[in-house]
Amino acid sequence: MQTNGLTILYRPVGPKELELIEQSGWTKFPPRLPEQPIFYPVMNEEYAIQIARDWNVPASGSGFVTKFAVKTDYASKFEVQNVGGEIHNELWVPAEELEEFNSNIVGQIEVTKEFK
Repeated sequence: MQTNGLTILYRPVGPKELELIEQSGWTKFPPRLPEQPIFYPVMNEEYAIQIARDWNVPASGSGFVTKFAVKTDYASKFEVQNVGGEIHNELWVPAEELEEFNSNIVGQIEVTKEFK
């Protein structure tokens, strides 16, 4: 969703990633691990809920949906990737660009849903 030059994105995370986001002052996502070449925020909350609930909870005991805004001019450089059904749209951000991506986040990253 785009408003006022900003694109609203969502990111499902587990408890470890959420802790690192909190340590950043709720302003950035942690670097990817070597086996994670892509950072993929998703385009809608419904899809983020599916991942947090159906993947993060079984894998780590809890899942969280985060919501944040990125400058649209920056976000538009990444092509939207559909990875399944109609709602399964993601941005694929190469891991080496995550620092720049983080610098284009406007405001704070907020938790909108929690699953246990």
